[in-house]
Formats: sequence, C-alpha cells, structure tokens
Amino acid sequence: MSAEKSGIAPTADAPGVAVAAPDTDVAVGLATPAADTAAAPESGTSAAPAGAGLPPRFSCFVTGTDTEIGKTLTSSALLHALVKQGVRACGMKPVAAGAEMRNGVLHNDDADQLTAAGNVTMLQSLTTPYMLKEPAAPHIAAAMEGVTIDAVPILAAYLEIAAATDAVVVEGVGGFRVPLNDSFDTADLAQQLNLPVILVVGLRLGCISHALLTAEAIAARGLKLVGWVANELQTEMNFADDNVAALAQRIPAPLLGRVPRLAQPTAAAAAAHLDFTGLPNWPARRNNT
Repeated sequence: MSAEKSGIAPTADAPGVAVAAPDTDVAVGLATPAADTAAAPESGTSAAPAGAGLPPRFSCFVTGTDTEIGKTLTSSALLHALVKQGVRACGMKPVAAGAEMRNGVLHNDDADQLTAAGNVTMLQSLTTPYMLKEPAAPHIAAAMEGVTIDAVPILAAYLEIAAATDAVVVEGVGGFRVPLNDSFDTADLAQQLNLPVILVVGLRLGCISHALLTAEAIAARGLKLVGWVANELQTEMNFADDNVAALAQRIPAPLLGRVPRLAQPTAAAAAAHLDFTGLPNWPARRNNT
C-alpha cells in the first residue's frame, strides 16, 4: 500500500468486544505490550478487556506536561513514521476543543493534522467523537454546548478504528489530568484505553517538575510509560541541555528524541529528529507496492 489515503470504511467489527462503562476500571487493553501492564478489572466485574483476542499491533496514547507543548506534532510524527513503515495508520483525537465551521463541517487544527499524517480515512465521528467549538477546557466547552463527554463512545470508536487499521495513535487533550466531566478526566480515559503512553515534555522553565509529576501520575494509573519526547518551545532556553539531562536521568523511560524549534513544524520534519523503533510492537517495514 502506498502512503495515500486508503479510504477504508469504518465498518470492520472487533469480535468479542466488551466496552467498559465510564465508572469502571475495565480497560480496552488492545495494544498493551505485556499482560502484566493491563489494569485489573474491579472485583465483581465480569467483562474481559476489549480486543483481547486480536493480534499485537502498535497503538499508543500521547500525553503531555501541559497544553500547547507539542502533542499534536509528536503524534503526527508517529503517524508519518508508521506510514513510512508501510502500515495502515490512523490518528485519533477523542476530544478536541476549539473547532470552527468550514464548508458546513466542524474542523479542529489538531484533529486535521492527525488526519493528514495518517493514511487511513475514517469518519470524523470516530476519530474525534467530541468536537467542541469553544477553545476552553473540555468540560467547560462541552457544558456550553449541552454535551456530556462520556467514555463509552470514545472506547467504541477506538475499537472500530483499531479493527480497520494496523496502528492507532491516540492524542490526549491538554495535560494528563484534564477534566472531561465532573467525575472523569483524561487520566481515566488513558486508563480505560490501557495503551502504552508517550509523554511530550515542552522544554521551558519548570518542565522538570511537570514531567516528573506526570510520569508519577501515569505510573499511579497502572500504565506503562514507554518513551518521552523533548520538544523545544523556544528558540533559545537557558540550560536546555542540562534540563534534558536531568529529565533523562529521572524519567523511567527512554528519550525518543529532541525536536528543535522548527521553522516548518511538519510531521516529517519532527519525525526526522525522533526514533520510535524501540517502542513496543513497532512494526517492521513492509515492502508494499
């Protein structure tokens, strides 16, 4: 297959799928690198992890130390690299706040970048189940539109995308613990998806504490941090090398690369500074013609 959009219709079904309700800890667990990283169901819960019988594939959840620190750029770079490997790859931005109407369709720049970087086209209702107009915290933007963000549509959409592709990159919103409704946040969503996590660290003053606290929060949810990216937000930052060294010493996951301040921040340009080949289930290159 070429890197062109495949146009796969989102009709594939995942057999034996069990989607957890938002107030349970049953995880999707479709691409966990090892069984012991899966979150255990609560006592008395009978549903098995969704997609448990499917073959290993690459999927990940991309989070960050804050908003506007490079999650979309890193997620797009991941998708670009996956397409270069010859696999069917799709990005997912489950919640996007800050959308505008263009030609009768709501668009969000982050979601559009993920679509452009992948090579599988799915319905927007799957890749971004919650497309919100107001550029605000998701729970605020949703309340303004009379919408309640719920885990079930997101998990169901993820499973449908995963069934129709070889690889899925799920990008969070804001930092790791952004409220989605009164009792559910992005950390809860990551826990229910139960995917390996990649952390994007925006290099600026205070990033060491933000990164280490986020790494601790990821571990506290029983999730596996499999890599982190240093993203340079400023043309020059005092002691940037020292900050990266301090983070590399303390974050219990490999540094995947350091993305400089790019004149043209494209997926390809960012991917040139990153090495994803050591990530769990990273696909071998396919010689598609």
